[in-house]
Amino acid sequence: MKKNLLFVVFVMVSLMVLSCHVGAELSGELVVYHAGSLTIPFEEVEKAFENEYPGVDVVRTPGGSREIARKITEFEDPVDIIASADYKVIDTLLIPDYADWNALFAVNSMVIMYSKDSRYSDQINSENWYEIIQREGVNFGHSEPNLDPCGYRSVLLFQLAEEYYGIEGLNDDILTMRQDKNIRPKSVELIALLETGALDYAFEYESVAMQHMKINPDLDYIKLPVELNLSSIEFEEFYAQASIELSGSEPGTTITQIAEPIVYSLTMPTTGKNPEIAKAFIEFLFDKEQGMKILYEAGQPVMDEITIFGKEKMPEEFQYLGQ
Repeated sequence: MKKNLLFVVFVMVSLMVLSCHVGAELSGELVVYHAGSLTIPFEEVEKAFENEYPGVDVVRTPGGSREIARKITEFEDPVDIIASADYKVIDTLLIPDYADWNALFAVNSMVIMYSKDSRYSDQINSENWYEIIQREGVNFGHSEPNLDPCGYRSVLLFQLAEEYYGIEGLNDDILTMRQDKNIRPKSVELIALLETGALDYAFEYESVAMQHMKINPDLDYIKLPVELNLSSIEFEEFYAQASIELSGSEPGTTITQIAEPIVYSLTMPTTGKNPEIAKAFIEFLFDKEQGMKILYEAGQPVMDEITIFGKEKMPEEFQYLGQ
């Protein structure tokens, strides 16, 4: 009996030592391109991952999801992992030439951010926002639709608002009041404009709003009706009434993007140079007690269960994941 117990203890200790040894041996640079809205939560994941794998240097590049995807398709940037704020970006721009599978792991919703100094900040709410942003002297903005999913989701939201409130021409009226200078490549760039007073209102993801409110208590946001904020699968058919033409993966081409529930996803592009480190990072990220917990605590809502498109093409190590 004692011999069996000693053998079990020996095996467990050996596995622990082997695990630590493998982690210690894993070294090199991991290149991660990710949506700008994931900057703060991925920074926290990076710290925890590098603590577990001290030989690894995670090099992150945030940006608009379509923009960073094009850096892979047009310039073949050596990217090990790309995480998009819209799972369709990977489906339409990277698969099948630059990626084989797509793992959906997080969600979000659209909100309107403002500061305590924004014009009419004491009056705006979820039912009158469209009237407030059209008032004389009010500046509002969103990110560039062709570069950032938050940008085209903002424009799609305007279309849905016309339908939801039953106000003919509301979409065109809002677009007429929008100033080109307030359309920025990444949605997170708009927050600095809010803080300086150059912008009164910015269309953002709720996760981004929550993260930056922790840093700057002068910032706040209003929630929008579920019919407009793109947060619910239940309203998928209603969302699909809105659409926008975006530039395609090849110069001169376009794709039609319809409004859909906001779902984040990631994949390992075929241009990556360090697949073993990428696998370790993804395994860490998708662990409910490690990466997923870190994302949630950093203000990024996550899915209860990961959904994978093209699961049969994923590395064998990930076949246990999701559905």
